[in-house]
Amino acid sequence: MRNCRFKITPITLPIILFGGTIIIGTLLLHSQAALAGASISWLDALFTATSATCVTGLTTLDTGSTFSLFGQSVILLLIQLGGIGIMTYAALIYFLIRQKIALNDRFVTGQGLQHNHNLPFSKLLKKIIVWTVIIEVIGAGALHFAAPHDFTFFAALFHSVSAFCNAGFSLYSDSLSHWHADWGVNLVIMALIICGGLGFSVMVELNDCLGAALQRWCRRCFRTSSDPAPAASHFGLSWYSKIILSTTIILILVGGAGISFFEYLAARPDTGRAVTILAGIFQSVTCRTAGFNTLDLTLMTNVSLYLMLILMFIGGGSGSCAGGLKVGTFRVLIAFLIAQVKGRSQAVIGHFAVERKIMHEALVLLFFSTIIIFSGAFLLNITEGGLVPHPQSRDLELKILFETVSAFGTVGLSLGLTTKLTAIGKIIIAVLMFTGRLGPIILITAVQSYQKKELFKWPEEHLLIG
Repeated sequence: MRNCRFKITPITLPIILFGGTIIIGTLLLHSQAALAGASISWLDALFTATSATCVTGLTTLDTGSTFSLFGQSVILLLIQLGGIGIMTYAALIYFLIRQKIALNDRFVTGQGLQHNHNLPFSKLLKKIIVWTVIIEVIGAGALHFAAPHDFTFFAALFHSVSAFCNAGFSLYSDSLSHWHADWGVNLVIMALIICGGLGFSVMVELNDCLGAALQRWCRRCFRTSSDPAPAASHFGLSWYSKIILSTTIILILVGGAGISFFEYLAARPDTGRAVTILAGIFQSVTCRTAGFNTLDLTLMTNVSLYLMLILMFIGGGSGSCAGGLKVGTFRVLIAFLIAQVKGRSQAVIGHFAVERKIMHEALVLLFFSTIIIFSGAFLLNITEGGLVPHPQSRDLELKILFETVSAFGTVGLSLGLTTKLTAIGKIIIAVLMFTGRLGPIILITAVQSYQKKELFKWPEEHLLIG
């Protein structure tokens, strides 16, 4: 009988946990206590719960006016649970119930969170929780200080958690457009988004590195002439963290410069250049799956929107609050293309070559992500009025593609299509958000776990391509 008992593994646990959280969130958000006025449909409650748990930010209802304080608190809790990450979520449940994890399962659970397995996973998990709380509290205080009349304690905490978790939920109907020229609010939100999108392992490593540098500085400042010289510390950022940080900075600067340039060319005479640059940088940061906006996206140029599509598709770091293809995957694919052009057999980044297995996984992730996005866009063209002659559809195709990439990348930005979605369209977007938050790799791994490994090789044959 013991052998017949069903065992939940770390591969299936995140799917069950996220699905269960969404169901509970739907029930709570549909209750009258969560609403500020009239009732909402079950589908809208499900859509909101899915968007919050998957830290996407797409909404069919106005969060600030539709939901009561209790409802907004439920959304805040769903964002926090979804933001700490899928593998963190699964591992935390295992540790809370004190269930033993097999060695291979422990590796599967931890590989989505840490690149350096020398650090005990339990210690990493504690650091993730502690630093998440610390950063969110500091962010809430900074927002309240930057705009005390607009950001009350709850509003500041809500937007701080939403920004760090890259959720993009706002209590204001125009998101953060009211503060498009406020450097204080913009810098706080951008800092929170970047911290949440780097990845928990990179964040912990940065903390250790800064802590070691601070200790060395304190020792030098307060060391007396009789004290021995402090020993040299060799602690520094790992190869992985340097790649994530450098690629993130390049994407933000290139994206911000591009958006600022094209929007400046099309800007109204009463819009200052400094404000345009700030808004461009902010949109470049928030495209990394955060979902806030300080500009009216429907008034932006098509060139800027396509640039934002690329940034949304890339997303943030692995094991972070962000979604998308991920920064590490993007960097591996760039290295692979460079290797093909140079005729190298290895994809080289810095002083190291990427493992061939990782390169294959990056290509598989790119392929499946592209298939999922175009499949979602194809279905939305059927359900959202795309079955008309092309001249009559006008910009509908761009809106649908933007909505699809935003949902799959768990971004939350929209060109106004979300509130106009049909019932089937809402279900398609909800499925895209759920799939994007879990990630194709987890879904593929879950399917592969039921497959038997072939113990033979097929004969190979030449096939013309290109």
